[in-house]
Amino acid sequence: MKAYLHNYRQSPRKVRLLADLVRGKTAGDALKALAITPKRASLTMIKLINSAVSNARVGGHTAPEGLKISMVQVNAGVTMKRSLPRARGSASKLNKRSSHVTLVLAEAPAKKVKKTKTTK
Repeated sequence: MKAYLHNYRQSPRKVRLLADLVRGKTAGDALKALAITPKRASLTMIKLINSAVSNARVGGHTAPEGLKISMVQVNAGVTMKRSLPRARGSASKLNKRSSHVTLVLAEAPAKKVKKTKTTK
């Protein structure tokens, strides 16, 4: 139950903020948290989680609430090197970074229900 995103055109440093937000949460809770997050990568992370849940459904799982995000890894992708014209005929370097995101879902452990004594 994995999903990959390669060459996403945003720097890994910015995408890792959202990866840290959803790591360890259930898929449903992660989707709710990303829906209200005002970051550009949040929509892309929502699509990635939905893709992983869809891959899990093919594997036999049905509900996203029963799936937990066990690993989110954001690595650096290809860096495009560009130049910006500066004063007196010189140029400064621009690095346009990209990211590779790997997301792995696992089954969430069943919640333990405490038995309470009922009084009559």
